[in-house]
Amino acid sequence: MTFKVDFKVRHYECDLQGIVNNSVYFNYLEHARHEFLFANGVDFALLAKQKVNLVVIRSEVDYKHSLVPDDEFYIAVEPERISRIKFAFKQTLVRKHDNKVMLQAKVIGTSVNEKGRPFLPPEIDNLFKNYTLD
Repeated sequence: MTFKVDFKVRHYECDLQGIVNNSVYFNYLEHARHEFLFANGVDFALLAKQKVNLVVIRSEVDYKHSLVPDDEFYIAVEPERISRIKFAFKQTLVRKHDNKVMLQAKVIGTSVNEKGRPFLPPEIDNLFKNYTLD
């Protein structure tokens, strides 16, 4: 089942052209990933306190169309296991009133310990166990 998070564009997120600034989409995507983790029992803030940091190592974003103020949309999040220490989130941003795909992204990450060495803590490893490699 695909996880979804609802949003609405706020006026201050738009640039002089009257569309959502490209950098704002990264905030939307990050919020959706954090909500996915939280909904699956992973507390991002608690991990950080334990000196386990989830980090993005690559982002691929395909901008299809622009959102404008007051557009309602959702972001679908689908997890994917990449390797023993890497995982990905496939994310699709869909405008609600016409179900138009506005953006597609693949965000690849890992986690690092306090020495900066990559590893997956059990809660992340277990979360992605059910999602096999492509």
